Amino acid sequence: MAISNSRLVGLDERGITFRYKDYRSNGPGAVSLDGTLAPGEFIRRFLLHVLPKGFHRIPPLRMLRHTTCKANIARARELIAAPVAMTDPPAEHDNADLDATPQQTIARYALVAAAA
Repeated sequence: MAISNSRLVGLDERGITFRYKDYRSNGPGAVSLDGTLAPGEFIRRFLLHVLPKGFHRIPPLRMLRHTTCKANIARARELIAAPVAMTDPPAEHDNADLDATPQQTIARYALVAAAA
C-alpha cells in the first residue's frame, strides 16, 4: 500500500490520521474511511513495505487474477504435463528447469503461487 501526501489527513496527540479504502464492505465498490494509528505503529506498518537495499519488487502475476485464475491454472497444468522437446540428452549436472520451455517455467511458478 502506498501512502501519498494526499492520503495523510492529520497529525495530532492521538496519532497519524490517514485515508484508506475498505474493499471488504458490503455493497458495490470500496468505501473511503479515515484511520488513526499511533506514530510508532504507523511507521512500523509503513516500513513493512520498504525493501532492503539491493532487493527489487516483483509485480504480481496478472495471470492469477480472480476472473481467469481457474482457466490459467488449468492451462499451466497442461503445459507442465507437455513433453519437453530435447535435441541432445542432458548432461548429469544439468537442472531440469534449464530444459523447460518458458511457458512451463511460468506454469510452475503459477502453481507454486496458487498453492501458497
